[in-house]
Amino acid sequence: MRKADLVNAISEKTGIAKVDVLVSLEALFKEIKTSLQDGENVYIRGFGSFVIKKRAKKVGRHIKKGAAIEIPEHFIPSFKPAKIFVEQVKKNVTSLPDEETED
Repeated sequence: MRKADLVNAISEKTGIAKVDVLVSLEALFKEIKTSLQDGENVYIRGFGSFVIKKRAKKVGRHIKKGAAIEIPEHFIPSFKPAKIFVEQVKKNVTSLPDEETED
């Protein structure tokens, strides 16, 4: 499901104009991004948490040069689904549909 599909589904279920749904969805994404950039985690009960994870510094390898490089510590966004959400997916999904190929 892509963002356009999500907008269409929400619009059909709620009767709200697609453009209004799109604006609301974009505002939600922007607020989540802004909160994470400010170092704040976002918790949505029954859905999950958008959190910042710290990655420790480590030594990597530059493949073409074969040289070791140091990767500094950094922070990345992460999503942790709520327990009830995970249980619902486990209960209802029995197999994945065939992956769509893009030409």
